[in-house]
Amino acid sequence: MHWRIFFATVICVNGIHASGILYPRPSESRETLTLDGIWKFAIANRTEQNKGFKDKWYAAPLHHNVEVIDMPVPSSYNDITQDANIRDHIGWAWYQRDFFLPKSWKSQQVSIRFGSVNYYAVVWINGVEVTNHSGGYLPFEVKITEHLKFGHLNWITVAVNNTLTPWTIPQGKIVYHNDSQRYPAGYYEQQYNFDFFNFAGIHRPVILSATPKTYIDDITINTTSVTDSLGVIFYSVELGGSKIAAYSVIAEIYDAQHRLVAQAKGLKGEISINNPNLWWPRGMNESVGYLYTLKIQLWNDAKNVEGDIYRLPFGVRFIEWNSTGVYINGKSVYFKGFGRHEDAILRGRGLDLVTLTKDYNLMRWIEANSFRTSHYPYSEELMDLADQQGFLVIDEVPAVGLDNFDDELLEAHMQTLKELVQRDKNRPAVVMWSIGNEPQSQKQVSAHYFERVANYTRSLDLARPVTMVLAQSYASDLAAQFLDVICINRYFGWYSDTGHSELITYQMIKEVTAWHEKHLKPVVVTEYGAGALAGLHTDPPVVWTEDYQVVLMEQNFKAFDQLREMGYLIGEMIWNFADFATPQGSSRVVVNRKGIFTRERQPKSAARYLKLRYVNL
Repeated sequence: MHWRIFFATVICVNGIHASGILYPRPSESRETLTLDGIWKFAIANRTEQNKGFKDKWYAAPLHHNVEVIDMPVPSSYNDITQDANIRDHIGWAWYQRDFFLPKSWKSQQVSIRFGSVNYYAVVWINGVEVTNHSGGYLPFEVKITEHLKFGHLNWITVAVNNTLTPWTIPQGKIVYHNDSQRYPAGYYEQQYNFDFFNFAGIHRPVILSATPKTYIDDITINTTSVTDSLGVIFYSVELGGSKIAAYSVIAEIYDAQHRLVAQAKGLKGEISINNPNLWWPRGMNESVGYLYTLKIQLWNDAKNVEGDIYRLPFGVRFIEWNSTGVYINGKSVYFKGFGRHEDAILRGRGLDLVTLTKDYNLMRWIEANSFRTSHYPYSEELMDLADQQGFLVIDEVPAVGLDNFDDELLEAHMQTLKELVQRDKNRPAVVMWSIGNEPQSQKQVSAHYFERVANYTRSLDLARPVTMVLAQSYASDLAAQFLDVICINRYFGWYSDTGHSELITYQMIKEVTAWHEKHLKPVVVTEYGAGALAGLHTDPPVVWTEDYQVVLMEQNFKAFDQLREMGYLIGEMIWNFADFATPQGSSRVVVNRKGIFTRERQPKSAARYLKLRYVNL
């Protein structure tokens, strides 16, 4: 197979598992084995990107072909070393490790699942390519039983490419500089139009799982109706493997105290729960984040023996929306939360349970009830806590700053949405799908593009509203007409009329009102804010001080209060939860400073001021 300097000219799809993507959970019939830990790692030479493929680095221990270093998985590789060439690397990077498997797995169906790899991944088991995946923020899985050695050492090799193009989600481009007075021959750089660092690597857990040969491949749950006395749940199950016809399906629902409360039989059907405990967001009910467990069990009727078992947590809740609001279980929702990033010191975008847990502690401390997964899907481990703790989530695909609206980009966009909905469709915390952030939606060609994207999202899930975060003028934007809820980013007093805090309240009221009057849809302000260098103070306040960050918030709050009384502003999300890494630039001092917490998760003055507001909303 021939590989270009950045992406493959031929996409090998053998072994791709395209149906369910259930998280690997151990059960009576299932076992898991993590491959997280220290892997061997190397980057391709800038001028010899194809060398690893030409020399078949995947066919032998990596250190036989190239100098290797240790690299933790999961993590971004960028900040682990002292080498700027690794931090700023563009193109192929190589990972490898070995592993043994329990002999008992020999009679099972064995899969490997990657939580996410940014951006493009090719995977080999024992020198045989088993799958590849494009897209940096969602899981992929493949069956690998036939490629494994039981009782012997196995090795896995992963080639990772972080290159972004005009046809990836998100977009980017490789720019070659031809000015020989300034650049050596063949010099190139990656450019992209989003304001966060393009961390790369194996970012989330790598898990081996063993299931029976006939297995539960996918489960879908929807709450079809809710009252105080009855919750009706529709479920459907898809099976995979051999001899499917030999098995029947038993569905049982258990409450939080592990008591059986309802049951049914069949691949699909309705189950009624009497006097259900509803899933409520924070601040809307004394019972927050209540989860039931759906146990799906296969039963071999002829042999009278049990088969595969999978347990799926879920919440009973119902979403509705109209021209002025979004409603959970019949009550109107007001979003008070954050735009965020998966971003931590050293680990980059790699799963970091310590930072993840700290962030939830801070969000509870500040009395938030929601966040947006700006600007890409977050880890399943993070989403689990949102379900459990009652946080509302606007779930966003990594379609940030889109331009060049052609069919190739549309295909990638729709595939990413398909994978996102497939992964998160059963989560009670997810209450909206965001199909992008700040596109060039004033361009005429974008109208048909976003009409197709919005309608495609509804074809995947009709139970949640579709939104997108807009930055163009209400007068020129062409995408809002296809959305159910309008989200806007506005930085009055920061990017426009910088330092003029006296204009913020007036401008925000005018802006939100104009969007609602044009489209008759509810509006969420998903970004507003100002950068602040922790510890920097002036009086009177000026930009970049903690003081000005608070003044800007104060003026926005005045607008939000008036707009909420008008009946169509349904949320405010400050940008950003914490300072985060960005590309190097003259307008950034190491990181983006708009966080109300520092990157180390220490509060600025804005954090305490925001807490006072959220407590009283």
